[in-house]
Amino acid sequence: MDNCIFCKIANGEIPAATLYEDDDFRVILDLGPASKGHALILPKAHAANIYEISDEMAAKAMILAKKMATKMTDALKCDGFNIVQNNGEPAGQTVFHFHMHLIPRYKGDKVGITWEPGTLTDEVKKEILEKLKN
Repeated sequence: MDNCIFCKIANGEIPAATLYEDDDFRVILDLGPASKGHALILPKAHAANIYEISDEMAAKAMILAKKMATKMTDALKCDGFNIVQNNGEPAGQTVFHFHMHLIPRYKGDKVGITWEPGTLTDEVKKEILEKLKN
């Protein structure tokens, strides 16, 4: 994509604080971090979201997320870790290039990645199971 900011960053056209790079991905520090060490995994090939990325690249992204989370937890001495991937504006996606957030968590931090648990009713459970049968 010619106008995609994450394509430009991932491919080195725009400078970024790079933590890791290989043929398929660049991992950078987020300029608007939720916590100390918040990073982004950016594929070099454009896909707008999880629906467009290939299965192979999605698998590689998750393996890289595990590798980076392990390395970052050791280096930053954080107390926990969130791996977040948003798809679509209602889900919080603001840049429409598939990416994963690596968010180190520290006891007492104010990072708000929570929700109020609802209740799974029998009616809704039945509806979902019927709609998602193979």
